[in-house]
Amino acid sequence: MSDVGGLVHPALFYADDASYVAGTVPFLREGLDAGEPVMMAAPPSRLDLVADALGPAASDVALHDMTVAGRNPGRIIGGVLRAFVDEHAGAGRVRIIGEPIWAGRSPAEYAAAVQHEALINTALGDRPATVLCPYDTSALAPAVIADAHRTHPVLVEGGVTTSSACYADPAGFAQFMSGPLGDDDEDADLGETLVVDAPTGPRTVRLAVAEHALRAGLPEDRVADLCLAAYEIAVNTVVHTGRPGLLTLWTRPDGGREPAAVVVEVQDSGWIADALVGRHPGGPAEGRGYGLRLVHQLCDLVQVHSDPTAGTTVRMTMHLPRAGG
Repeated sequence: MSDVGGLVHPALFYADDASYVAGTVPFLREGLDAGEPVMMAAPPSRLDLVADALGPAASDVALHDMTVAGRNPGRIIGGVLRAFVDEHAGAGRVRIIGEPIWAGRSPAEYAAAVQHEALINTALGDRPATVLCPYDTSALAPAVIADAHRTHPVLVEGGVTTSSACYADPAGFAQFMSGPLGDDDEDADLGETLVVDAPTGPRTVRLAVAEHALRAGLPEDRVADLCLAAYEIAVNTVVHTGRPGLLTLWTRPDGGREPAAVVVEVQDSGWIADALVGRHPGGPAEGRGYGLRLVHQLCDLVQVHSDPTAGTTVRMTMHLPRAGG
């Protein structure tokens, strides 16, 4: 097959349903007409709008609810985008609509979603894919639109395509958006802090997380997920740094800028040089950050800030059930 080029990654700016349909439906139809594999991952209301406009052709588009598949933005590259691209390797160019940022994202989720948008350019840079990312200019703050200019080399608005004058280095901007991680919530119920060290540290972490999360009201199945995630990070600390780490647990109340949650944070002296660790697809045999990839799958949000001088902080968040929900 002839060379079909690498990644094309435009941001689509829309202000209402009509401009959304005008920017997305012809894009999808063009791909279908060309015989390209086509996928769309967006919030349900946007999926419904586009499916209605496409009519019967919607059955030829792989549709994913981004509020589920991308609840934790760290899952999207490996679990949604790369999975689709790899599934259709050798088929030529693939065409994707991905909408990871919408009004209502919490500040922490938003920062993680911006990191994701920047890292698409690295993760898929040499892949024959076009990934169109819609942004609602009527509902999102001007700062959000400004960030879209930094994470997308191409911009589309009102049918006009331009190059972004503000496009930033993907790895550098992702690092900037990662932190350092500040205080989660001044009203948080701080649990305990303990040292993570060999040989019993990871097991102690599991017990501490389980006790705290159950006391906070996290359902048992989610407690098990959070314990496994914390254990994986504790093992990474012990194995890869050879020095003790620090575990901190707290419960965040509802009503602030972030939803109620149990939060587990591990700090250590290591440095993660690869910005895509945890976002690569594949299993443990691949040997590239499998533990952190598993953590992304298990938790509602994972934030990682790593610096060669300050070390690494991994913050794992699991949302608590809403009262009466």
